[in-house]
Amino acid sequence: MKICHFFPVLAVALLATGLKAEELKPADSKPKFAYGLLLQHGDKIVFSPCRDSSYMLVEDVSPDRVVTQALNSIGMAAGKRLYVELMAVVEAGVLKASAFNMAQTEGRCQLPGTADEAWRASGNEPGWVLAAGGERVVLKRHGKPDLAAPYVAPQADGKYTVFASEKLSFRLENSFCRDSMADAVFGWKATVTFDGQTLQGCAWQR
Repeated sequence: MKICHFFPVLAVALLATGLKAEELKPADSKPKFAYGLLLQHGDKIVFSPCRDSSYMLVEDVSPDRVVTQALNSIGMAAGKRLYVELMAVVEAGVLKASAFNMAQTEGRCQLPGTADEAWRASGNEPGWVLAAGGERVVLKRHGKPDLAAPYVAPQADGKYTVFASEKLSFRLENSFCRDSMADAVFGWKATVTFDGQTLQGCAWQR
C-alpha cells in the first residue's frame, strides 16, 4: 500500500491517538530540512516524512507565521494535500517549522539535491530554468541555446544571496515567492541578469 493513498485517513487516526510514539523522538537543536507530505485537519496540521510511515503534528514558529501564510496561499486551509520542504526541529514529537524552502499541491516526494545542484530557480513568460552548483551554472530558456558559466559559491548579504560571473549573475532574496502557474510557493525570489537582460522568478535550495 502506498502511503500517499492513505495519508488523509491515517492522519486523522493518528490525531486521535495523540501521536504518543512520536513524542519519544529526541529534540534536534538546529533546524534542518524536513521533506514530506502535509495535510490540515481542523486546526491540526499533520506531517508525514518522505519514505517514512510516521506522522507528527506541525507548529508554525516562523516570524509572523509566514510558513502558514505561504501554505494557505496554495490551499492548505482548504484541505489540499501538499508536498513541503520545511526548515524545522523536532521537539516532544512536534515538528516546529521556522521557514520553508518550497511547497506544492499534490506534489510527490523529491530527492534532495546533489553537490552538482545546490540551487534551482525558474520563471514564466518567458519560461526559464536555472540550475547552480558543483562546477557550473546553467540557464535554460525555451527555444534558445543554454547559457553556462562557472559556479562560484554565492555570497550571503543579509536576506540576499548573490552569485556573479562574467556571463551572468543571479540574486536570491529570502522572501515568499508564489508561482501561480505551478500552484507552488518558494522561499526565495530570484533575479537573473545576463547580456543586459533580466529574468524574474522563484528559487529554492536543492
